[in-house]
Amino acid sequence: MAKLFKPGSSTEPTSEIELSLSCRNLLDCDVFSKSDPMCVVYMKTPESFKWNEICRTECINNSLNPDFVTKAHILYRFEVQQLIKLEVYDIDSRLHDLKCQDFLGSCETTLGHIVSSVRVILPLKGAKANNKGQVIVKAEELPACHDEVTLYFSGRNLERSDWTAKIFSWFSKAYPFLELHKVGEDGQYQLVYRTEVVSWTNNPTWKPITLPVRSLCGTDFDRDIKVISYHYRQNGNHLLIGEFHTTMHQLKKGPGPENEHKCIKSKSSKIYGTVSLNHFELKKTFTFLDYIMNGTQINCTFAIDFTASNGDPKDYNSLHYLSNRPNQYEQALSAVGDIIQDYDSDKMFPALGFGAKIPPQGNVSHEFFLNLQASDPYCAGIEGVMNAYHHCIRSVELYGPTNFSPVINHVAKFAQAFQDGSQYFILLIITDGVITDMFQTKQAIIQASTLPMSIIIVGVGNADFAAMEELDADTVPLEIRGVRATRDITQFVSFKDFQSYDNPAVAKANLAREVLAEIPTQFVGYMKSKNVIPKNQQK
Repeated sequence: MAKLFKPGSSTEPTSEIELSLSCRNLLDCDVFSKSDPMCVVYMKTPESFKWNEICRTECINNSLNPDFVTKAHILYRFEVQQLIKLEVYDIDSRLHDLKCQDFLGSCETTLGHIVSSVRVILPLKGAKANNKGQVIVKAEELPACHDEVTLYFSGRNLERSDWTAKIFSWFSKAYPFLELHKVGEDGQYQLVYRTEVVSWTNNPTWKPITLPVRSLCGTDFDRDIKVISYHYRQNGNHLLIGEFHTTMHQLKKGPGPENEHKCIKSKSSKIYGTVSLNHFELKKTFTFLDYIMNGTQINCTFAIDFTASNGDPKDYNSLHYLSNRPNQYEQALSAVGDIIQDYDSDKMFPALGFGAKIPPQGNVSHEFFLNLQASDPYCAGIEGVMNAYHHCIRSVELYGPTNFSPVINHVAKFAQAFQDGSQYFILLIITDGVITDMFQTKQAIIQASTLPMSIIIVGVGNADFAAMEELDADTVPLEIRGVRATRDITQFVSFKDFQSYDNPAVAKANLAREVLAEIPTQFVGYMKSKNVIPKNQQK
C-alpha cells in the first residue's frame, strides 16, 4: 500500500531490503556426514541496545557450501547505524534453543555496508575449532509490489547422468527437484526457491510454488529466471540434470508449447528431459492495513497466571506485589494493551485469570473472569483491566497448577464463530511458570491454528521457560501425534530480557515491539489461507 502524501508532515526515508545468504567452506562437525547448517540473522540499533533476532534460515542437510532459500527482510534507514550479526549453526536437534546446536561461527557488519557493497563476504569467527568459512550476503531493494505468483511444474524423461544410471539405465530413476534463481543487480544468480524432492521417478509433478512477484523478478517481467533441475543425493552432492531460462512474461503465457522447457547442461546440446509449466496464476495480495482500514476488528483477551509460584501477593518479592511501582504483570499488560486498544472500536476487553481458588466457595479455576463477574466480564479499556487485576489479586487465593489450554479454548470458541475476516482475536497470556498441561496446550494451539487467532505468551520472573520455545514454532512446526499446526500462531517473549534497560519507557516500547512483531504476518497468513478479500476490493 503506497504511503499517503501529507503536506506539512515528515516521514522517515526507509526502503525494504532483502538479504540473500550463503556460506562457503564451513566447519564439518559431523563424523559420518557433513554439517547441517542454518544461519541466524540479528540486528541492533542505537535505540535497542541489544541484538534482536530477525530471522532463521532453513536447515540444509549435508552441506558445507549452502545457499539458503529463506531471506532476511529489513527496513533500511539511512540515518541510523543498523548493526547486523550473522551466526551459523550445525543443527543436531529439533529444539528451538540454539544452545543445543553446534556453533560454527559468527560475523558482524552494518546494513549500510551491505547495501553500499551489494555483495559482501564475511569471515566466520568465534568457533572453538579453527575459524573456518565465510558468509556471503547479497542485498536487493524490494519494490512496493504485493502480488503473488503460483506455478505448477512437472517433468518428463528427466535423466540422471551418473555411472549408475548409465550401467542400469532400465532400472535407475531420478530423485528430481527444482531450484529457481533470479539474476541480481551484480549479474550473479540468487537462489529464490527450492522444491521438494520427488522420489524415484523420471516424470515428477512438483507441489505448487507460490512466491511474491517481487522476490522472483522485482517488477521487471523481462528479468531472467534460471530454473535448474537436480537429482538428489543424500550426501549433499546433488547431480545436475539440466537447466533452462525463462521470464515472468513467458511464464505468464501459461501452459503450452512456449512453456515446455528443454533441460540442457551448459556447453552441451544434449537434452536431459523437459520441464513443463502446468498452471500459472498471478493474483493481488493484501496487507495488514488493507484489512484494518476496511473494517476488520481486532479483539484482545488478557489471561493472567494466579498460581502460587508467583509468591504471596503481600510479600515484596512476589510477582503480584502491588505498589506504586508497576510489577511485571502490570508492565506487560500496559505495554501490549496500550497498542492493541487503538485497533478495538469499543475498547471493551475480556480478561481472564487461571490457577487460583476463587470466591465464594474457594474452588480451583483455570478459567475465570478477572473482574469475577460472569454476567458482565468486559473491562473498559486498559485502565479497566488494571482495576480488575488489582481487585482480583485481593479476592482470590493463588493456587495452581499452570494450565493454558482452558483459556486458549475459551478464546478459540469466539474465533470459531468469526471466520469470514470480520474479526481477529489475540490472546495475551502472562505467566511465571512452566506449563503443566503441555499436551493439551499443544492440542489447543494446533486446533486454533485454523482460526482467526494469535497467542502471545509473556514469561515473567526467573523460571526456566525452555518449554515455551517449543510452542513458539518459528523454525519447527508444532506437531503432536502426526497432526501439524497449519500456521504459526504463537509468540513467546521473556520479560527479563527487557529488564536491563535503564529507561522504563524504552523497555516498555521494546517489549511491545517484540511481543506484537509477528501479529501482522500471522493475521495476513490467516486471511490468505481463507482467501479473504478486504471489503473495498470485493467485486
